[in-house]
Amino acid sequence: MASAAFAVTSPAASAVAARSKVLGGGKNQGRTDCRVGITRKNFGRVMMALAVDVSRFEGVPMAPPDPILGVSEAFKADKNDLKLNLGVGAYRTEELQPYVLNVVKKAENLMLEKGENKEYLPIEGLAAFNKATADLLLGADNPVIKQGLVATLQSLSGTGSLRLAAAFIQRYFPEAKVLISSPTWGNHKNIFNDARVPWSEYRYYDPKTVGLDFEGMIADIEAAPEGSFVLLHGCAHNPTGIDPTPEQWEKIADVIQEKKHMPFFDVAYQGFASGSLDEDAFSVRLFVKRGMEVFVAQSYSKNLGLYAERIGAINVVCSAPEVADRVKSQLKRLARPMYSNPPIHGARIVANIVGDPTMFGEWKQEMEQMAGRIKNVRQKLYDSLSAKDKSGKDWSFILRQIGMFSYTGLNKAQSDNMTDKWHIYMTKDGRISLAGLSLAKCDYLADAIIDSFHNVN
Repeated sequence: MASAAFAVTSPAASAVAARSKVLGGGKNQGRTDCRVGITRKNFGRVMMALAVDVSRFEGVPMAPPDPILGVSEAFKADKNDLKLNLGVGAYRTEELQPYVLNVVKKAENLMLEKGENKEYLPIEGLAAFNKATADLLLGADNPVIKQGLVATLQSLSGTGSLRLAAAFIQRYFPEAKVLISSPTWGNHKNIFNDARVPWSEYRYYDPKTVGLDFEGMIADIEAAPEGSFVLLHGCAHNPTGIDPTPEQWEKIADVIQEKKHMPFFDVAYQGFASGSLDEDAFSVRLFVKRGMEVFVAQSYSKNLGLYAERIGAINVVCSAPEVADRVKSQLKRLARPMYSNPPIHGARIVANIVGDPTMFGEWKQEMEQMAGRIKNVRQKLYDSLSAKDKSGKDWSFILRQIGMFSYTGLNKAQSDNMTDKWHIYMTKDGRISLAGLSLAKCDYLADAIIDSFHNVN
């Protein structure tokens, strides 16, 4: 608390004038929580005390809006009937409504029937969930699981899993750097910045081809200091939708192994990208099969639609069971002061679905349907662009991309035009979420993209 006091040795009228002057100008103008009080009268003199309450948070600036969540806020404020939200990566039906999987509803009903309690989970989470998630990621018959080489902790979806691993890196590999693709998911850099882990970028996107800059990627990984952590998107790269081919994944693994780097996979779309849990886990399983130690962050936000449940895991594949035990013990040690223990509801949903053959089959069918809908709108968008654009531009890169997102190649000014003129909300790097697109809106979106690409510099 800061305060200032002064005395006015003049009649009361002068004191009021002085008071007005103080409140109306000077360095305290506009400050909140100012109060003026006449404390006592003494022989015609008026003693005035000005107490200025200064917040302890005076030095805290306003944070900029989140670049992705801010898109949704702007979309909600728009009253135009044609508006379209292609910013946030959340699945929508053909009617552009949120979708709760039927198998999730069944799993929740089963939980209610069992009358399960809400007691605290252990720090590492629900044991049945941890087993299910490692089995899904690596394959239940994978030797590393049978040999006890995997340390798995349930965590707070993909973001929390990445953050926990970042804290582990900062503590036990303080000299190491993390390599992040350029571009990458908007929160990756925030996570490592807040964990005080240094990072640099490796080339990934080639604007000339709207494809993968594979040579640049390999060169940058080769040039990185030995023992770096290389952050890789397991499938459906966000934001580009561009994935390496199986042959390219082999070469990436070669270089990482030669340089003694640590591969660190972010797996947010297993089963949601292609519709196949096994196909989307190819990259991770390839590295594990080579005998490499690997970090993997998982999320069930997309493939089970459990966005708000914050359900995921961090897995560390180690070289020996005793190493896995030590790693797990330290991850638990880091989690305890960070969030103590994870939530149980989403973990039980996953465990129930994976543990029941009937529900597991139903889940796979629903994933195929969701992935299929996105593939359909991707194809329709390509067809619309190709039919409407008479310039001869090749839009086939849209079909080569996979998963929820498409990198359109539009720059910031062109993306602004999409919003300002066409009421289509998207991130300013040209990324659109096809999960927020319907077949009925593809022609409209194609018109907007063609206008923005050709008519805006």
